[in-house]
Amino acid sequence: MTGNTTRLLVPVTRSRTLRNTVAYVIDEAIGAGTDSEPSVVHFVVLSGWRSDDPGSEDERADAEALLDRVTFWAELDLEEADAADATVQIETTIVGTEEYLFSPSDYARVLSKYAKEHKLERVIVDPEYSLVGHITLLGPLEFELAQADLTVEEAPVERPTRRSQFVGRTNAPRFLALFGGSFMFYQVLGGFSDLLGGGVFDIVTGAMTALIVAVVLSNVSFYRNPSVVDSPKRIVRGLIYAPYLLYEIFISNIAVARVVLDPRASIDPKMTKIRVFVGSGLPLVTLANSITLTPGTVTVRARNQELYVHSLLQASRDGLFDGGLERWVRFVFYGRSAARFPSPLERGDTEVLQGSAVDADNSGETDEVPMSDETEENT
Repeated sequence: MTGNTTRLLVPVTRSRTLRNTVAYVIDEAIGAGTDSEPSVVHFVVLSGWRSDDPGSEDERADAEALLDRVTFWAELDLEEADAADATVQIETTIVGTEEYLFSPSDYARVLSKYAKEHKLERVIVDPEYSLVGHITLLGPLEFELAQADLTVEEAPVERPTRRSQFVGRTNAPRFLALFGGSFMFYQVLGGFSDLLGGGVFDIVTGAMTALIVAVVLSNVSFYRNPSVVDSPKRIVRGLIYAPYLLYEIFISNIAVARVVLDPRASIDPKMTKIRVFVGSGLPLVTLANSITLTPGTVTVRARNQELYVHSLLQASRDGLFDGGLERWVRFVFYGRSAARFPSPLERGDTEVLQGSAVDADNSGETDEVPMSDETEENT
């Protein structure tokens, strides 16, 4: 590449390898740029919000802070390489603020348009670049960019070793809990035939299967040690919650089916954001999946205790803002007293992400309320 000018597009987000990616990009640019034909590097942040959303100022400020850090790193690398300022030109910007970006094709379309407008030739991607939250969709993004006739390269940088363990070590409570649960599940599938009839086949095979499952998965199946007191209570409360969830799914199915079958009925799709108080880990996953299982609502993103949910109908939003599912999840994990909790609408923890043009008669569409990024644990 030495002696040939280059024009690079680098999408950035916070990651463990971003610093090394910036260093690699600057090294590439230095090797190709000259005083007469400097290399050009555009560092861009792809927005996860629209410019007219409530709270978009905070999102933009966070993105600008990231770009300032990237610029500092790039200038530091140029200084350490003793490269002339005219050899490499650095540009930073935020793109995609006029629409919601969900799929890799959406991100690729915005990047491709930006690259063509600024005559950028190559896209260098951080190997841990993440499109949505903590979900890495780098492969699909690279494919979509290649389909747009862009040269795509993944920065060949080393990924630092994580100091913390991804999973906990196996111990007796985790092993026994998973063994017992797997054994009982095996017997349920078998109809307790041998167990009740005095036979040994299902007992032996069930024990062997449960042993294999416990040995292989006991260190990844629990984010905390199961409690002899709390775990059985949560299972019972979960069984109580299941009929309520099925009821909500049934009612929502009827509402959505009516809209689909009645040509006079209209939909009202909107993106919403709610702040929930269920704690992190399994409780948050349970709530997000429960919302997705209910027709008419889909959890798009979970960020700390903030859920971004796409709702199809006003009735879907009303049910979401009423907080019924949130209260039931709190009941499952923390007991009956924790279920006595104000709804997101009563707390003012709801937003309809439609900008300033919000209908005044929509009860769920509230003004923005400042929200902390810290995860709340409610016990």
